[in-house]
Amino acid sequence: MSSIRRNQLTVFVGTLLCALLVSMTIRAQDAKKEHAFRGVVQKVDAKNKSLTVDGENVPGWMTAMTMSYSPDKEDIFKTVKVGDQITAKVHDGDMKTLYDVKIAPPAKDAPKK
Repeated sequence: MSSIRRNQLTVFVGTLLCALLVSMTIRAQDAKKEHAFRGVVQKVDAKNKSLTVDGENVPGWMTAMTMSYSPDKEDIFKTVKVGDQITAKVHDGDMKTLYDVKIAPPAKDAPKK
C-alpha cells in the first residue's frame, strides 16, 4: 500500500470516528433525565394552556414551590380542576412543561370534607 493511500485511509477513518463521536454526544444531550412530579392544582387556565401547581420537592430537579406549567397534552384541561392532586413527569433543563399529566386518586389517609 502506498503512503498516499495509507494517508487517505487514515484521514477517512479519523473523519468517520469524529462523526461517530459527535453523533454520540448529541444523542447523550438529547436524553435528558426524567423525574416524577407531584403537586396540587391551584389554578387552571385553559385559555392560556397553563396550570398553576403547588409542586412537591423533586430531588435533583426543583425544590417545592408553586409555579405555572404548560402540560404537554391539552386534553388534560377537559378533566383537571382546582384542588386535584396530579402526577406528571419533568425533564432536566425544562422547568415549564409537565409531561404525561394524570389526576392522582385522593390519598387513603386524607381527611374527608
